[in-house]
Amino acid sequence: MSAIDELLAPIRLPRMVKVRQIFPRPRIENLEEELSRKLKESGTLDGIRKGWNVAVTAGSRGITDMALMLKVLVREIRAAGGDPFIFPAMGSHGGASAEGQTHMLHTMGITEEYLGAPIRATMETVQIGTSSNGLPVYLDKFADEADAIVIINRIKPHVAFRGPFESGLMKMTTIGMGKQKGADHAHMLGFGKMAETIPAIARVTLAKKNILCAVGILENAYHETARLEVLRAKEIEAREPELLKEAWKLYPRIFFDELDVLILDEIGKDISGTGFDTNIVGRFHTPYASGGPSITRVGVLDITDKSNGNANGLGILDITTRRAYDKFDFEQTYPNALTSTVPTSVKLPMVLKNDLQVIQAAIKMSNVADRRAIRMVRVKNTVHLGEIEVSENLAEYARKHPNLEVMSEPYKLLFNSEGNLF
Repeated sequence: MSAIDELLAPIRLPRMVKVRQIFPRPRIENLEEELSRKLKESGTLDGIRKGWNVAVTAGSRGITDMALMLKVLVREIRAAGGDPFIFPAMGSHGGASAEGQTHMLHTMGITEEYLGAPIRATMETVQIGTSSNGLPVYLDKFADEADAIVIINRIKPHVAFRGPFESGLMKMTTIGMGKQKGADHAHMLGFGKMAETIPAIARVTLAKKNILCAVGILENAYHETARLEVLRAKEIEAREPELLKEAWKLYPRIFFDELDVLILDEIGKDISGTGFDTNIVGRFHTPYASGGPSITRVGVLDITDKSNGNANGLGILDITTRRAYDKFDFEQTYPNALTSTVPTSVKLPMVLKNDLQVIQAAIKMSNVADRRAIRMVRVKNTVHLGEIEVSENLAEYARKHPNLEVMSEPYKLLFNSEGNLF
């Protein structure tokens, strides 16, 4: 046995209990019908002239049914006489390459075959102006050449800063549509200025380009579409802050304010820009966001395949597995940090050989004298929080909590011969 093995072997794991977390669940039953109806009612596509090239954004986040919504947009734009195409609007993601960004879209089911429209990917940009705070404003070359643009994105709290515009339509206009070059300049002043920078840059694009409309998506805590808003360009700046407030009300959480150990089965770029939702875990990579639970040690077991080697977020956590470490691709990960100017999230945590040792190490380093009292929670990721596992000693709290339902008797976590969870 190695010295690490000897130190961790005596650490016993608590028995676990399955718990259901209960959140408000407003949702759109027929998404295709709802989006078509909202587009028609808004009249935002009525101004399309026959043969117009219409660019439609496609981001890198794993937004539920995004491929379907893009397909509806393609169909409705074509019905209005336009010739739609999709362009990756994801800043520096996908390794800051056109091929990488196209690959990210494909992993989310966003393909030319499914959409019935071409995907035009480039990292080339055009400077279309200068913001009020002196930053150059860039736009994807294909989008700049198009006759009109349609923006679609989810509106939700950001993981690194607070402001009236966080993750949403204005950010997509500033950073996503600006590609790596635009994202680089948008982050130049740091996250401390991001609440000012995002609207300053977005205003230039909204004023200078023919933005037909923006589709704002609100999701419930189960990652389902709760609401769609179709906004004209002139309505975005006024409406998005109100939609962000609504997004906060729908936001998921872990219903435990203090924990000794949290185990994440996985993180990934398809889950959050930072690999996991910092608001849910209470771990942040900048001083400009705060909140969430107080957790002594956080371990992560894997990186999603859809993340394509982008290990952003590992550096904010404490412990990971060799399996996750082996997926860490510098070329996929570091462009994000170089663009955002935040190196913390791409640092290396402690790396241990398997899932068992990660959990044992998190318990050992949690500074709890009586390890039988360890308060531990395990979740798949920060998107799937409907069902979680909690240590046996938290079951009584869960039984009394109005948003929690105990679903099982206590059981032991099971590991294979390699020391990884089944």
